[in-house]
Amino acid sequence: MAKLWFKFQRYFRRKPVRFFTFLVLYLTAGSLVFLHSGFGGQPSVSPNQANLPAAAGAPAEGAELPFLSDLHLGRGFRDAGEASSIARRYGPWFKGKDGNERGKLGDYGGGAWSRALKGRVVREKEEERAKYIGCYLDDTQSRALRGVSFFDYKKMTVFRCQDNCAERGYLYAGLEFGAECYCGHKIQATNVSEAECDMECKGERGSLCGGANRLSVYRLQLAQESARRYGSAVFRGCFRRPDNLSLALPVTAAMPNMSVDKCVDLCTEKEYPLAALAGTACHCGFPTTRFPLHEREDEQLCAQKCSAEEFESCGTPTYFIVFQTQVQDNRCMDRRFLPAKSKQLIALASFPGAGNTWARHLIELATGFYTGSYYFDGSLYNKGFKGERDHWRSGRTICIKTHESGQKEIEAFDAAILLIRNPYKALMAEFNRKYGGHIGFAAHAHWKGKEWPEFVRNYAPWWATHTLDWLKFGKKVLVVHFEDLKQDLFVQLGRMVSLLGVAVREDRLLCVESQKDGNFKRSGLRKLEYDPYTVDMQKTISAYIKMVDAALRGRNLTGVPDDYYPR
Repeated sequence: MAKLWFKFQRYFRRKPVRFFTFLVLYLTAGSLVFLHSGFGGQPSVSPNQANLPAAAGAPAEGAELPFLSDLHLGRGFRDAGEASSIARRYGPWFKGKDGNERGKLGDYGGGAWSRALKGRVVREKEEERAKYIGCYLDDTQSRALRGVSFFDYKKMTVFRCQDNCAERGYLYAGLEFGAECYCGHKIQATNVSEAECDMECKGERGSLCGGANRLSVYRLQLAQESARRYGSAVFRGCFRRPDNLSLALPVTAAMPNMSVDKCVDLCTEKEYPLAALAGTACHCGFPTTRFPLHEREDEQLCAQKCSAEEFESCGTPTYFIVFQTQVQDNRCMDRRFLPAKSKQLIALASFPGAGNTWARHLIELATGFYTGSYYFDGSLYNKGFKGERDHWRSGRTICIKTHESGQKEIEAFDAAILLIRNPYKALMAEFNRKYGGHIGFAAHAHWKGKEWPEFVRNYAPWWATHTLDWLKFGKKVLVVHFEDLKQDLFVQLGRMVSLLGVAVREDRLLCVESQKDGNFKRSGLRKLEYDPYTVDMQKTISAYIKMVDAALRGRNLTGVPDDYYPR
């Protein structure tokens, strides 16, 4: 036997090609056996499936279709039909019990054929969500779709854009430049050749997401068209009738059967961001200096019931109830790099967690120019901060984000906006960013573990020294308190724009007010159920607050806001 084995080995050593041929044949035979065993197993059959009548598509008794019965194709397509019916009943964006999962597709079992069937159903369901209607011209000064917009230069997909627009109640979703998503209720542009929408989606190979100034537009297939709402209108308050009504609110319609929905729907259809209810009249327009929405009145002055809705207030001819529609005010959405290299470098300096990203968003909308950064954050670049990739000394951006606090780094800038925030809030915000991302949250284990005490011990002193260093070494420093910026954005943002050397345009600032949150607002729904600061932490931080307050007052500046302490 050993002699025979030796001859066998010598044979294949002399003929290696034969050896590899034999090996390939062996592996092929094994694969066939494996596939056969996979098809041989009988998947479970529900009682309803077991009793399917022949008229419903089941084979007649005694018919021999062994291959098809082993695959149970009938089951796969039946589940797909059920999924489609769920989509038609609840809408294509139906969510499962977990809040994330889209409509259940049924249990397909294992195996390659089952996965193929499931993939086919997924594609069919995605096609149901929206209907592609063509490639359209887009203009940065006059958008084709004038609802909300967002960008992701790394992970944009067709479905993600459609999903975001649908959740806000829009009829159309458009993708541009491979990474930009625009929503709207009607298309205000001309159709162009399909060849002009030729850019691949950044997060989805093989799918097209428009082109340069070209939109790939989809008509969203919402479940109940008659019950569709134009997004969620935001209540702005009760305001006195403007002096020159026709100029302040250019569109007016009489509505004997007035309701909030009817007025909001009208103004949304007319592509206006404001809907003002005045008894039986509906007015639409933009926030302007003629109607800035800065002087709110007592809501009781507007408390006249709507003629069509008993539990809604529709205002009076003198006092208007104002809602903000989901139409995006595009007067402040255009952004670009500086046309000529800036002669000075202006810092947007803050301690981490003090709202620097939010301030950048406001500055870009208010000035129309991109902001830069001392660092490079890919996630911010992917979300639309295009100045993030530029070197901080490039001179192409209106100001430079920085968290630095050393003398050498500070003196490199010619001027600075110093953004200061309550240290208790700033520390928690930075801790959330560190462990949960720009709009995420740190896990419960991080707050309860050793990470939080160590973080406070290291970062709390930095909060104080950061402000003290900028006050000491900075040139032409404008101090802005985060809390003041939130409370009086119009005035504080105007101060910031003036320092940046850009003419303050009031209508543009009013536009910023209506969309001040942007895409980087951390949800306020998820809050800690306890105060993470111990008594010792509070004593230490209070001492730092007093130190910063004294430094500000020593330079004849306003001290820290009252809510910084006591705890």
